[in-house]
Amino acid sequence: MTNLIIMHRRRWNLFMLTGLQIAVIGGDARQIEIIRKLNELDAKLFLIGFEQLDHSFTGAVKEKLSEINLKEIDAIILPVAGTNLTGEVDTIFSNEKVVLTEEILKKTPSHCTIYSGISNAYLDEIIQKSNRKLELLFERDDVAIYNSIPTIEGVLMMVIQHTDFTIHGSKTVVLGFGRNGMTISRVFHSLGAKVRVGARRKEHIARIEEMGLESFHLKDLEQIVKDADIVINTIPHLIVTASVISKMPHHTLIIDIASKPGGTDFRYAEKRGIKAILTPSLPGIVAPKTAGQILANVLAELMKEDLMKRKEST
Repeated sequence: MTNLIIMHRRRWNLFMLTGLQIAVIGGDARQIEIIRKLNELDAKLFLIGFEQLDHSFTGAVKEKLSEINLKEIDAIILPVAGTNLTGEVDTIFSNEKVVLTEEILKKTPSHCTIYSGISNAYLDEIIQKSNRKLELLFERDDVAIYNSIPTIEGVLMMVIQHTDFTIHGSKTVVLGFGRNGMTISRVFHSLGAKVRVGARRKEHIARIEEMGLESFHLKDLEQIVKDADIVINTIPHLIVTASVISKMPHHTLIIDIASKPGGTDFRYAEKRGIKAILTPSLPGIVAPKTAGQILANVLAELMKEDLMKRKEST
């Protein structure tokens, strides 16, 4: 019986993060759910850039990046946006600037994994030079699909707030048919909008048609927007150009959910008097609790898998 109890405890510990030391650096309200989840799993947490956070978690310590022992850090969790192009990490719970550098990463153990939503040229470079592992959560299908739910709720909220007409019957153009584009197209169609979806890949065009939506190739965008009431962009490079905007009616609303700087010429839209709104990280704005729980659950599973692999190799 004693052996069975010991085996059960060992098996349970494999599903906990006991002994894991994690640095959570910056972020928004979604990070609170991540901290709560990892804290419940018994990880030791160092919270950097959270001086003004009212919540307190037993076992989680608010620290400055320069004050923690990086040699003992098993994982670093960055905000969804990662860093900017100079390494600065966005923090809404602190007035102090936090910068992640190659030197900092090199001080961590070789097994230290960095978790971020997305990456950029700066983060890719310091990861490569420090020879550390980078996990991009938003490149995972499960995260992106779950995240599309609060995203579409945010898009609906923005459209309702900034239009004087109903979604039902509106001529809505959706650009891109990835995980977000597919969900947005389906929901707007179900609400009675006349949805046209732009894509380049033949398989996306086929799927759009199969869903009963009108498809078009993105090269024809200038013609398509001539009577558009709503344009929703999900493509993270310049697609809604000045030339495209010049063909739109003045009442057209542009909602751009692509990561900064978006895919819209906002300067020209303003010049022409067309409302264009960049809304990256919509889930963190409209449903931070749910969005945070999505990330927290995936992070917990990834860390458990990583911890089990390390235990098996020792």
